Parts: sequence; structure tokens; C-alpha cells
Amino acid sequence: MRCPPFPAVPVPALCPTLRGLPSFGFLFDIDGVLVRGRTPIPAARAAFRKLVNPQGQFLVPVVFVTNAGDCLRQKKAEQLSHLLGISQDQVMMSHSPLRMFKRYHEKCVLVSGQGPLLDIAQDLGFCQPITIDTLREKRPLLDAVDHDRRPNVLVSEIFVPNLSVSVVLFGEPVRWETSLQLIIDVLLTSGYPGNPYGQESYPHLPVLACNMDLMWVAEAQSPRFGHGTFMVCLENIYKKITGKDLKYEALMGKPSRLTYQYAEHLIRAQALQRSWEQPIQTLYAVGDNVMTDVYGANLYNRYLQETAARCSSVLVCTGVYDPHSEVALPSRDSIAQNVFHGHRDFSFDPALVEPDHIVPDVDAAVDLVFQLENFAPH
Repeated sequence: MRCPPFPAVPVPALCPTLRGLPSFGFLFDIDGVLVRGRTPIPAARAAFRKLVNPQGQFLVPVVFVTNAGDCLRQKKAEQLSHLLGISQDQVMMSHSPLRMFKRYHEKCVLVSGQGPLLDIAQDLGFCQPITIDTLREKRPLLDAVDHDRRPNVLVSEIFVPNLSVSVVLFGEPVRWETSLQLIIDVLLTSGYPGNPYGQESYPHLPVLACNMDLMWVAEAQSPRFGHGTFMVCLENIYKKITGKDLKYEALMGKPSRLTYQYAEHLIRAQALQRSWEQPIQTLYAVGDNVMTDVYGANLYNRYLQETAARCSSVLVCTGVYDPHSEVALPSRDSIAQNVFHGHRDFSFDPALVEPDHIVPDVDAAVDLVFQLENFAPH
């Protein structure tokens, strides 16, 4: 898995503490921390009142890091405007790091997910995206699971040479059976769906995937299937057919290191823009999912150990993690003996699922961090 270079952002040299200036930043998850579905979590309003000055400017660098990938970041910023006026530059979607994968931007890519996929892909820099729905229109005979959608008569299919040179998975689609079938067709024919499957199609075309969440929290009482569940289906179907593992060119979204590197880049860019001279030494990642937010923050902290910076995980109890449920915070032994909900390509390490702090909600998280940092904003 190769990571592209990040744009250069000057990192200030270490200097004595500058009173009233932040030496830390927040990485806030959205679903389960700020909102449940479309409903704001009450504690979020109280937290944000502590994070801005009377002019509405943030007192510390803040980035909203969501694994959602079904909309443009501008749209996500607008959705949060009922809590606080924020800039789209503060919002990081699971697909945001794709801006750096410029070697694919001029090539044809098959995109999977839901929402305004073409707009999302083009906003990220892709010039020739094609959706699953478009592929189905050009190759209607490929989609055969739903008998009611199969052509009643033999139709002429449109020949599209070398349809795709890569596959980008933005998020869970609506019709899983259609997306699974057509993605497999593209991978097993090296971009010529409709042709017979070929043994020479391995290694397969590059696959870039965003959002590995197995489950996520909405208005329902229990977590719902996420894109990680769709990826499990795709990986197992591919292996069952070929006997080989599906390979990813890149995995984005929490808990990948690439996502936290990009988020840190945005935090430091904010500090630079505000002329805050105090070096950013600590990132506080506030989330509700042990397997995503806690695992990712702790994994990135391990990566930062050779630097002056660190990443601290803060778990809230308003989303996927519920301290009052029969299933409590998983222990090292319980996860090792039962089930690991992380992605296949992330090995389980018991230490990575232990949060540095557990708090009731995001308001308590802000209070805790201000106390830990002895931060008294003017």
C-alpha cells in the first residue's frame, strides 16, 4: 500500500510555551459524537460554545474527521452549520486523501457507493469517473440477481474498451448485489466486463477503498451495517471465486494511518493560517467507536513515538460504545477470544483498543482536554 506525498506545511520549531496559545488540536468524529443520524447530540452545542470566541473563531485547531463518504465535504459542513459555522477546510471525509492520488486522476475509474458520486469524484480530481449504474446501463446482461430488472429480450450491449483502470469504493451502495457483481466482473476481466473471466487478471486492477467501518450508529437502537460490511462481502466473494486475496492499493478513513496523517496536516495548516506560534504537540481524537476511533488514534500515536507529537484517544458514550449495554468496553481477552471488528488488513493488537480516556460525551471531552492542557483561552 503506497502513500502519496503530502503537501508541505511548515512545522514550527519547538519553543517555550506561549500563554493563551494552543499547543494541541481536536479531531472530532461526527456520527455518534456530534449527531445521531440527523439529530444533534445535546452535548455538542455546549462543547462548541467553549471552542469559539465571541467572534465565532475557533480557539484551537479543529478538524471534523468522519468516515462518511456519501457527500461532498461542503455538504457535510453545511449539515453541521446548525451546531456551529465551520469551513469546508475543517471537514475531512473518508475520501479526502484521494486528492493526493494524482496518478489516477486522468484515468478512467469505476466508482461505487451512493450519493452524488460523479460530483464527489470530480471534486477530488478524477476526470473520467464511471458509476456502477452507468456500467449497468451499458452492460445490462451483467446484473442478473434481481429477475425483475433483467432485460425481457436480448439487448445489444454497448462496447466500452478498457472500461476501468482502477476501482474506487467510496461507501456502501444501495443495491449491494449489483455492485458486488459488477466490481467482480471488472476485476476478473482486467477492465473488460462482459468478457470471460481470465486467469491472467491477477494481480487485479488497483482498488482504493474509503471507510472501513463494519457498523455505524444512526437513529436505530443498534448499530447498522457500514461500508466495512460491504468490503467483507466483496473480499470473500473474490477469494471464493479465485482462491486469492483481494488486494487494496490504499485504505482510507479511520483507522488508517493515512487518514490521521492528512488530518494532522490540516490541523497544522489551520495553526499556520491563524499565526499561532506554539507548536502543535498533541492531537486529541474524540470518537465513539473502539475499533475505528480508538484503534486509529492509538495506532497513529505509535507511529508518532519518534517525534515530539502524540495522538491521544478519547472515547465518548453517545454512539457505538454504550457503557450501559450488556456488552461493555471490550477487554484484551474478550476480543482475542471472541471477535475483532476491524478490517482484515489491520492486525489485532489488544493495546490499540484501550482508550486513553473515557468520558460521557463530547462536552466532557472538551472539558477534560482543556484541563489536561491547562488551557485557559482569553
